[in-house]
Amino acid sequence: MQIRKATLADVPAIMNIIKKIVPLMQADGNFQWNETYPNTEVFEKDIAAGQLWVADIDGQIAGVSAITTEQYPEYADAGLDITEEAIVPHRVAVDPDFRGMGAAKALMLEAEEEAKRRHIKILRVDTNSQNKATQALFPKLGYRFCGSIGLQFRPGLSFLCYEKTIA
Repeated sequence: MQIRKATLADVPAIMNIIKKIVPLMQADGNFQWNETYPNTEVFEKDIAAGQLWVADIDGQIAGVSAITTEQYPEYADAGLDITEEAIVPHRVAVDPDFRGMGAAKALMLEAEEEAKRRHIKILRVDTNSQNKATQALFPKLGYRFCGSIGLQFRPGLSFLCYEKTIA
């Protein structure tokens, strides 16, 4: 598996992953994403900003993650100091055909490497309260649960915040 920066040529494969997982997420009661988000424009903006990464397995896109410094104001509701610079993975997705192969873990570890490259000691991430897979993954990677929040732009949904400090 190779973790690399995404290119515009990867967008169709990324959108294919999104089209596969949104119905699975919704069937599990996770309405964090839908038919309109995330979309091509969001991923193209991530690529333009140099913050979109993919897990490539034998030339196929197995997963994707935006590795950003974007912290939502609501993170403060979980007791996090959002004035501290942090690396924040967003839009982490793995193709169902590649589940169990470590793509999500590899993308999260790339976020740590990006933090180290930028000399940032804090990583933060949020996930929908119905996303059991990420709730299992984050603690295994050393993230601690910080609290539950709502997000203004996703009314009616509950999100769990996690944080990790690295040396």
